[in-house]
Formats: sequence, structure tokens, C-alpha cells
Amino acid sequence: MDVAVQHREGDPLLTLVETVEDLSAARNIDQIAAVIRSSARRISGADGVAFVLRDGDRCWYLDEDAIGPLWKGRRFPMTACISGWAMLNRQTAVIPDIYADPRIPHDAYRATFVKSLVVTPVRPADPIAAIGAYWSVERRPTDEEIRKLEVMARATAAALENARLYASLTEALDKRQFLLRELDHRCKNTLASVQSIADQTLRAAPTPQAFVEAFAGRLGALSHAHELLTRGGWGRAGLREVLAQALAPYGGVDGGRIAAAGPEIELSPETSVAMHMAFHELAVNAAKHGALSRPSGRVDVTWSVDLAARERVLSLAWRETGGPAPPEKPSLGFGSRLLERALGRELGGEGRLCFEPGGVNFLLTAPLSSRLALA
Repeated sequence: MDVAVQHREGDPLLTLVETVEDLSAARNIDQIAAVIRSSARRISGADGVAFVLRDGDRCWYLDEDAIGPLWKGRRFPMTACISGWAMLNRQTAVIPDIYADPRIPHDAYRATFVKSLVVTPVRPADPIAAIGAYWSVERRPTDEEIRKLEVMARATAAALENARLYASLTEALDKRQFLLRELDHRCKNTLASVQSIADQTLRAAPTPQAFVEAFAGRLGALSHAHELLTRGGWGRAGLREVLAQALAPYGGVDGGRIAAAGPEIELSPETSVAMHMAFHELAVNAAKHGALSRPSGRVDVTWSVDLAARERVLSLAWRETGGPAPPEKPSLGFGSRLLERALGRELGGEGRLCFEPGGVNFLLTAPLSSRLALA
């Protein structure tokens, strides 16, 4: 081998520079540990090196490179090892004879080759790790050896921060891609819902004006359902919350003419939209033709879950009283199909409309599931 090449490979200063460069390129904790494991012994001239992470109130010996086994993979209390002392005291520990220093837990060292050591904290102002260098003979490390380890520790602190920022950026980019896919999915679902609403409304509308009125109302209900879910970060919504949002244009829940009672039920986002649309259809019909079209009319919405039953099932009832008698042959359109078919299919249950003398009754039964659950 060329003499100049041999000189460069054996030059501790060049090794230190290359190590700093390698640390600056590391993207995660494993890569940082690998750089320290491969370079720290050459830089320090030690017989062994350990990379120690702070893990709460414990020291975690993440990785090592040594002439004999040290403590790789083990965790010790911060107050019971010299790496913890260096981090807690924010200073480098230089110990020429480990058995003459009371800070050393001697029993932990008897099975090792270690006779002297240097441990320097990573990021002394707020230590998050430590680098330990160990020798098999009693000796006092030189000031130059100590400085090199401290320089490596400073570079390691920067590398750990870079890795944190890189992980944060990667997570943000992944989240962005997820949100874009989720937005695309929701937009497509919403457009499909709008298309279906338009088609079903057009089929049942007797006049263009009737179509515009009904279609605008249903789009408004869909918008309000999405508004409710957006406020909650598109997480689960409460049944009572969905009911109150849908009935807000008609005086709201417990406002005098509309009462609601039942246990706390959580709905998935998709089920929240379906239930909101169902309550909207019932409320519109009640305001135009049913109980809410007369001052004396009222609506009671109740729901319950039989906890003693083998299969827990939600039973929900919309009951109108004090309204005009419905026609003998009521016209069935989008609303009735949504209530009796779509909603029951959505929840794996059954929806049933009943036309009573005082107004419409709607009964829904559906098993509890991931879409519909007790809070």
C-alpha cells in the first residue's frame, strides 16, 4: 500500500473529520450508533467504546465496539452508572483507576476488561446521550484524547438533532401524502353522494322548482354533516350531537317541541353522515306535512341498547304526535328509500317507516359495531 495512503488512514485527525462528515449524513439513531461504533476507538485509541442513550431515568447502552463484551442492550438507573453521572452532572468523567473511584459500580465492571475510562455527555447543556471510552490498563487519558471524544460528542448531538428533524420531516411528508389520499377519497365519496342525491331527487320531483328546493336542502344537510365532522377532525361523533345539528333549523333538540333521550352513542364518520341525512329527511317531512307543521305537534327521539341481550342492538325511535293525519297512500321518494333501505344497509340493521294518525314514526334497529358503539 502507498505510504501516503497508510498515513492518511492512520491519521486520527483525518478520522475525526471523516467521522463528523459521516455523522452529518446519518438519518437515524442506528446509523449514528454505527458511525460511533466504527470510528470512536480509532479516534480515541481506546480498547472499547460504548454509545449510551438517556431513556427517561435510565441509561441504555445501545451499541459498543470493544475487545470484550461490555453492557450492550442493558439499561441501568441514571444514578447507578458513570454514564448517568456524566449526563446528570453535564460534564466529562475522567477516571484513571475505576476501582479507586466511588462513582463506579465496581460489581458491574468486574466481569469486563475495563481498568480506566472517559465518559463525555452528548449535548452537555441538556444531555441526551453519552460516549464512553474504556482501556484495559490503568492510565490517565491525554487532554488530546479527551478533546477528540468531546468533539465527537458535539458532532453526535448535531447528528441526533438532524435525525430528529429528518424523522419529523419524513413524518410530515408521509402525513401529507396520507391526507391527500384521504382528501381524494372523501371528495370522490362526496361527489358520488351528491350525484346519487341529485338523481334520486330528480326522479321524485314533480316540478323543477320542487327539485331545486329539495336538492338544495339535501346539499345543505350534507354540508352541515361535513361541517360537524370537520370540527371534530373527522373522528367519531356522538349520536345526540348529530341529531342536534340536523334539527337545528327546526328549533333544535330539547327546544320545546323536539325532545331527545338516550345513552351516549359514538358514530363513525360515514355513519354520522348517513344519520344526519336521515334526521334531515324526517325533519323536513315533519315541518311540511307532519307534527312540526302545527303548533301543537311535537317530536320525540329516543334510543336505547339492551345490555342484557346476547347481541347488543341499538333501538331508535322517531315519534311524531299532534300533527295532521298522513294521507292514506303517502308518496314514497328519496327520503323513504334512505330511511328504510340505505340506512339499514349502512348499519347492518333495519329501518321501518310507520304512518300513524299523529304523524310519521320511524323505527331503526341496528347491532353495535365499529360504526355504531356505546361511548
